[in-house]
Amino acid sequence: MRRLQDPPPGGSGWWRDAVFYQVYVRSFADSDADGVGDLEGIRTRLGYLELLGVDALWLTPFYRSPMADHGYDIADPRDVDPTFGTLGDFDLLLIEAHKRGLKVTVDVVPNHTSNQHAWFKSAMAAAPGSPERDRYIFREGRGDAPPNNWISAFGGPAWTRVPDGQWYLHLFSPQQPDLNWANPEVAADLERTLRFWLERGVDGFRVDVAHGMAKPPGLPDMDPRASPFGPSEYYDPRWDHDGVHEVHRMIRKVLDEFPDTMAVGEIWVSDEERLARYLRPDELHLAFNFRLVLTHFDADALRATIERSLAVPAAAGAPPTWTLGNHDVWRQVSRYGGGEQGLRRARAMALVELALPGAVYLYNGEELGLSNVDLLEEAMTDPRAKTRGAAAGRDPYRVPLPWEGDRPPFGFSRSARTWLPMPEEWASMTVEKQLEDEGSTLSLYRHALELRRTHQAFRGDVLEWYGAPAGCFAFRRRGGGLVCALNTSASPISLPPGELLLASSPLTDGKLPPDAAAWLV
Repeated sequence: MRRLQDPPPGGSGWWRDAVFYQVYVRSFADSDADGVGDLEGIRTRLGYLELLGVDALWLTPFYRSPMADHGYDIADPRDVDPTFGTLGDFDLLLIEAHKRGLKVTVDVVPNHTSNQHAWFKSAMAAAPGSPERDRYIFREGRGDAPPNNWISAFGGPAWTRVPDGQWYLHLFSPQQPDLNWANPEVAADLERTLRFWLERGVDGFRVDVAHGMAKPPGLPDMDPRASPFGPSEYYDPRWDHDGVHEVHRMIRKVLDEFPDTMAVGEIWVSDEERLARYLRPDELHLAFNFRLVLTHFDADALRATIERSLAVPAAAGAPPTWTLGNHDVWRQVSRYGGGEQGLRRARAMALVELALPGAVYLYNGEELGLSNVDLLEEAMTDPRAKTRGAAAGRDPYRVPLPWEGDRPPFGFSRSARTWLPMPEEWASMTVEKQLEDEGSTLSLYRHALELRRTHQAFRGDVLEWYGAPAGCFAFRRRGGGLVCALNTSASPISLPPGELLLASSPLTDGKLPPDAAAWLV
């Protein structure tokens, strides 16, 4: 296996093995009692993040937006929406985070804007063929039908007709029109946005839909068998067009002017050779690896996923990037079966993930062992729930965090009416309760993160695999010596030789129980 690329000249390459913590801004902490999280709320909880032991934050969009998709429909990417505070609030958050040794990265959304963006309002007021419309993708239809058969990732056609008869493209909701990346004004505006936040001091960006943006000439039909919602073996011209790499080279060129800054891409591309292209030396520093998210709790399947996930960035000389959850996928506890079993498996997978070389992304609340919340359909706010049905809604894994106390809103807000309702049963899962319990999931994460940060066993970027019983695996990090063992079988197993550092569940007569993982040296 190739060594990870050296840090850039004049920089530390801090992101290569950093633990990032995703703050879903709406759901983290509310400072002004409106039931919605905000920037000042995050600032007041920085001490918790320092105590948890993460290295960097990723903040979801807090820009001006009508909130059709909770901020991913951006009306002004260079200002803060009043829901979340002010630019002054952001600057204070950034200053204090840096004082605590925390890096801060923010979202950029280059594929589309809000339909309330000044550009789109001008486009709607202008005539077909005008420069204003050329910033977006307006086309004539095929008679009364859309220009092609593309499907929105939120369900339904990816085209909306305007009163003069033309159609505009939106790969997500109709309130999120796609930008035309063949228009040089579009690239110039993103560059302006990047510089705006970099000059304020941010440490990097998470690039939303990083496999989008570029569209093939002629906008050919997609194969009807292609999945509307993600990577597919069938022809799908909506995503991963070769022209997208020009966008990432532009982003990297700007970042290289600001030492020690980085970008990670949200890239849903299943072809490994094509995925590696996003990690070329003049493109992204990191690429989200979603294979762990998509792999069920089975040792053989997980080992294959880990090996494949290491190979892609290694081919590009870049660090691997791991995640088990985010604001768009089921929480791990629910994904692994729910209840006590789901929690045991989620705790085990946390140790597996944090034992791996490279960067790790945690999603707020996973360190508390939170599961999806059963919400009434009328409580749903996600646009995906409206177009694809309540079962497709992402609200169940976006519910605000429980901080303290015995009743909702558990210190998240001074208002009992939070933007999504919080369940009474979280009373035993608050940060306050778990900090006092050495056996809690929060205590497990804190201990694991401290060991990962301070123990020399976590050196080395190459894994060596042990022989293991059926339904189990064990790997060792060459160079540091950490051993991680996972038991997905139904019986306790003997551990490899070594001193036990940490286990996700108590050992049974010295053996690793089912649905558990352990670290040894």
